[in-house]
Amino acid sequence: MDTFLALLHGFEVALQPLNLFWAAVGVTLGTAVGVLPGIGPSVAIALLLPITGGLDPTPAFIMFAGVYYGAQYGGSTASILLNTPGESGAMMTALDGHAMARKGRAAQALATAAIGSFVAGTIATIGLTLVAPLLVDLALLLGAPEYFGLIVLALAVITTILGNSLSLGFISLFLGLLIGCVGLDPQTGQARFSFGAMELLDGIDTVILAIGLFAVSEILFAASRARYHTEELYRLAGSLWMSAQDWSRSWRSWLRGTAIGFPLGALPAGGSELPTILSYTLERRLSPHKEEFGNGAIEGVAGPEAANNASAAGAIAPLLALGLPTSATAAMLLAGFQQFGIRPGPLLFETNASLVWGLIASLYISNVLLLVLNLPMVGLWVRLLTLPRPLLFGGIVAFASLGAYTLNYNTFDLALLFLFGLLGFVMRVVNAPVIPAILGLILGPLLEQHLRRSLAIGEGSPMILFERPISCTLILLAIVVVLSPLAVRIWSARADRRASTGAA
Repeated sequence: MDTFLALLHGFEVALQPLNLFWAAVGVTLGTAVGVLPGIGPSVAIALLLPITGGLDPTPAFIMFAGVYYGAQYGGSTASILLNTPGESGAMMTALDGHAMARKGRAAQALATAAIGSFVAGTIATIGLTLVAPLLVDLALLLGAPEYFGLIVLALAVITTILGNSLSLGFISLFLGLLIGCVGLDPQTGQARFSFGAMELLDGIDTVILAIGLFAVSEILFAASRARYHTEELYRLAGSLWMSAQDWSRSWRSWLRGTAIGFPLGALPAGGSELPTILSYTLERRLSPHKEEFGNGAIEGVAGPEAANNASAAGAIAPLLALGLPTSATAAMLLAGFQQFGIRPGPLLFETNASLVWGLIASLYISNVLLLVLNLPMVGLWVRLLTLPRPLLFGGIVAFASLGAYTLNYNTFDLALLFLFGLLGFVMRVVNAPVIPAILGLILGPLLEQHLRRSLAIGEGSPMILFERPISCTLILLAIVVVLSPLAVRIWSARADRRASTGAA
């Protein structure tokens, strides 16, 4: 009952005209960002952070959430019509969605993606409403050692899962942790890694690193590959309405995708990529139309799109209740909380109840707005795909530069922005993941803070981390996560040697 009353209060906040306006702005921007290939919600929120400092936190986060949900919706458009995912979670949709477009069924593919996104988003938001207070109760039982173990586990999982190279993933993570140490030591006041530069004494702004590694590097990388990539846009034809057979084949996939996406979105698994892959695999295994997969199976669009949108709601739950980002976009939302001087966690539900429940209620509203935007106005979003890429890339770089400069009106920040942009470009070229670096910068100071508090509790002994059952379990799980790929590699190598010896 308390949750229901809190949600009603949230709707009172979210339905205020100003907040409704920012929700509409968020979902519109998010849909556009999702449609345009290669930008994604994390880049969009990173670009918006500098210009939202003048807003109150509640409308700002309602807009950010609208961008997050909108990008999940819009990503399917480029995947289906252009075979180029607008954001990473839509990559599985491209497999059968674009095949449907080649067969003249692009409209039906877009319809099942939009309706599935609405169904999954609504059910997952209900799950967020019910699960978030339970996570708060759990978080209140955790102390500094447990939070240290939780952050270590999250960083280990994300670094291990993302990218093809474990070593490059940890180089990215430690780079972020190192950048997070720049500035004055919060306990002793001593300068660290400032190299005599006064501008570095306050540390490196998360927004600068995020815009550089996400936005600038993405544009540089996309521009460097543009001449080698040909695009063929399939036009919409026919009615958007799905046939009875389309509905019959889609609705179970929507529900299964939601059941996969929401819980996996709450885990530190890097975002929506894993849920969409698992959903596609499950749909292919369960479908009686296996021969159609890869050639235009509607289940191959319905399931991954539902999992994609459900994972967004799943990622918001641990962010609000634990202050733990489980995806790149959630990391940007955490940077937004830091920008406003707000710390997510169990106390947030008491100190900023209007913000939390207004944000959750706005997700229900955003889902309805997105359905209205995506079905009748899909032709308008398709026109965005015809924008000349040089104009798009140049505009984003200009907007990123303006946003970085207006943070402190300091040209030093611009130099850092392009330095991090070049660094991110190199990381993308060598296939090193950039998300661990962002999370290292954001979570590094929290990791250091909880470690110092733990050592104070243990009177200087690090054994306090292993004497507490929960923290010990979390740290051991992190070690297992890191070592398991190495163990699998060694086991596979030995198996190959045995097989080659037996063949000889």
